[in-house]
Amino acid sequence: MMKLPMLTRYIAITCVLLSITIGCKINGSGNGDYAYIGGEIINPKNKNIILHNTEGKVFDTLSLDANNRFIHKIENLESGLYLIRHGGEYQTVLLEPSDSIMFRLNTYDFDESLVFTGNGAKKNNYLIKTYLTNEKEAKKLVKYAKMNPEDFNAFVEKRRKHQLEEFHRFLSKSNESEFFKSVIEANINYNSYADKEIYPFAYFGNNKLIHIKDLPEDFYNHRANIDYNANHLSHFFSYNRFLFSHIDNLAIKSYYKNNPYHSKFDRHAMDYNISKMDLIDSIITDKTIKNNLLKYKARDFISHNHTESEANEILNYYLSKSTNEEDKAYMKDLVTSLKSLRQGNPLPNLAVVNYNDTVHYLNSIITKPTIIYFWSSNSKSQYRNSHYMVTELKAQFPQMDFISINVNDNDDKFWKNIINNYNFSTINEFKFKNSKAARKILAVNYLNKAIIVDENSMILHPNANIFSSEFKETLEGLLRKKHLIAAKQ
Repeated sequence: MMKLPMLTRYIAITCVLLSITIGCKINGSGNGDYAYIGGEIINPKNKNIILHNTEGKVFDTLSLDANNRFIHKIENLESGLYLIRHGGEYQTVLLEPSDSIMFRLNTYDFDESLVFTGNGAKKNNYLIKTYLTNEKEAKKLVKYAKMNPEDFNAFVEKRRKHQLEEFHRFLSKSNESEFFKSVIEANINYNSYADKEIYPFAYFGNNKLIHIKDLPEDFYNHRANIDYNANHLSHFFSYNRFLFSHIDNLAIKSYYKNNPYHSKFDRHAMDYNISKMDLIDSIITDKTIKNNLLKYKARDFISHNHTESEANEILNYYLSKSTNEEDKAYMKDLVTSLKSLRQGNPLPNLAVVNYNDTVHYLNSIITKPTIIYFWSSNSKSQYRNSHYMVTELKAQFPQMDFISINVNDNDDKFWKNIINNYNFSTINEFKFKNSKAARKILAVNYLNKAIIVDENSMILHPNANIFSSEFKETLEGLLRKKHLIAAKQ
């Protein structure tokens, strides 16, 4: 996991750096309203470290030195969750006045390699531990969701209480702040609450989601403990994971008011998505949390393969609710980009670079029906799974071609190292020549997005998902229309 043994050499370096800059406060408490943060990055993707404040805004950009290290003093510090960004990777750090934290990480295994030292290290190492635990448990949710509701509820509650008990044992041996305590408890609680909110969609499925009303009376008892306006958690993954699924769940009630009682659930229905934005607007007052939820719920709808009029209707409704002008501009640009990506339109002829550093244009490398899929060097599970899935799809759909595009703008060596390490075929592996512009033009807001085109680079589907349970059926339907496969008997 993440508990790697600390290197003696690194401990020595850490003490020297901290003692030079702050008088070696590693074991001290201090009373200042500032904190120090520094570290060493192994295999850096570039020379920049970007710091985000508790609101998620960039407040400083730092440079690594010749030894790939940095040290920085944050003045007028407010206790909170800060973000460190490097090469497209984010890491949350909990900082309080008088902390002096150093970290060491390897970009080839970002989260699992991260270890903190210094004053404030214990709480951050514990925070990382809960992140990794939550991540592992989330991957098992599909399996857990096969339990009946009573057993699932009991399982999640038992797991949550066990994690809280383990944390309180940690607190009995380490004197930490109330703020830290509230953050870890929120991480544990909201992760479990999110599992409960997601469960009905997995257990009942679209055809029987009406039976959500038959869940045990105590299944949603956790809702009595929800703080919808916890600003200090506004960029916290487990909190947002809960809110996203919770809003989806609450809107089910209004969905069945407007649709036949036993109809198949349609998450892309207009009235359902309008009701989600109404709920967000009515129950959340914190502007940061409200605007984030409105943005991502509207984006989810708009990015799906809707008509132009439907996309505009949701956009206009979103614009009437949001107060974030930057987000509004982003959403308007997204709708504009998606207009050019509608079914039947030509694929934008963007420049890409192959493994041998040769520049091509997309239309020149498409000679038969093709699935274009995307991946990031920063998402190990996604790039492994997408390539493995494509291997499976190639065997099932030999009439299709597949083009893999890396979306990062880091040094090419990171992209090529992954291809080499996993023995991915270098044929049809590309990077965008101008990644930022290309992602905007193709509306690549999700790594699992795929674009299906015909042999003439005309768009057949602008926003498919190769991991969707419905993907193969969708692809078969498109190929039947192209007369590339026979209709099923």
